[in-house]
Amino acid sequence: MFKPLDINENEAKNTTEPTDIEQVKCLIIGSGPAGYTAAIYAARANLNPVMYEGLQPGGQLTTTTEVENYPGYPEGVTGPVMMEDLKKQAIRFGTDVRWGMATKVDFSGETHKVWIDDSKLVEAEVVIIATGATAKYLGLEDEKKYAGGGVSACATCDGFFYRGKDVAVVGGGDTATEEAMYLAGLCKKVYLIVRRDELRASKVMAERTANTKNIEILWKHQTVGLFGDGVVEGATLVKNKGEEGEEEVKIKIDGFFLGIGHKPNSEIFADYIDTNEVGYINTIPGTSKTNVPGVFACGDVQDDQYRQAVTAAGSGCMAAIDAERYLSEKHA
Repeated sequence: MFKPLDINENEAKNTTEPTDIEQVKCLIIGSGPAGYTAAIYAARANLNPVMYEGLQPGGQLTTTTEVENYPGYPEGVTGPVMMEDLKKQAIRFGTDVRWGMATKVDFSGETHKVWIDDSKLVEAEVVIIATGATAKYLGLEDEKKYAGGGVSACATCDGFFYRGKDVAVVGGGDTATEEAMYLAGLCKKVYLIVRRDELRASKVMAERTANTKNIEILWKHQTVGLFGDGVVEGATLVKNKGEEGEEEVKIKIDGFFLGIGHKPNSEIFADYIDTNEVGYINTIPGTSKTNVPGVFACGDVQDDQYRQAVTAAGSGCMAAIDAERYLSEKHA
């Protein structure tokens, strides 16, 4: 009738049951403009939010130098400083900001379970997902070397700094052509570096790109390196790589933009949360609500269109308000 008392010591040590369990009202997973804004609104609504910042506290903006298009900073601000300001504001109103990464979830019950760093279990009444999206890179060492010095994954964010200059965009899909078109309105010349001999972009975007005078499409070119004294001054490409007529090509540029897409950080939620075909979380239009009651999503993890700090912050506000209303109705 009873379990024997001589429990194997090694078996006990290897148990997967968490020994550290905490119940909270509102859990925010991820930081950045969306997460911090959600925290500010949730804290002011007395939801006592607990935030786990994730692997990159502050999100993608912490890798950005100057931010000039966020309202309220007339002289501009660096990404890290802006994120630190938002974090301080969230803490000021009572947000419990913690270091840690969500590694597993269980949204099958009314109480939502989230494991932090594969050890601690947090049980929350509401969860706000603000895990963002990660820009895809080519994997070149030079991309890291010139991060903040000419390499960017967002033309809308950084294109302003290259007015009247020559830049390059890598990619052949809609993202790349949209980035190239945007930059063409600011820059002297835009090289579109395409690995294949055709664009994967929609027909209308392909035609617009081809018909824009200051965009030069470099067909069947692959980037193998960047060069410059502290900042990007050029790119080394290989034309017809692995084929007859292979040759090295160097172009002079001041900026190098990645247009090969983003990867939403939504993998751990996939068993419970509806996403689109590439992983962006689906929310009910006009809200931050997901298909799971009490779970909300904001920022780039659910935005495959704009991916701007200001839109992320706006969606963070929506998520906190939606969460507060959900709890009010639940406990009415």
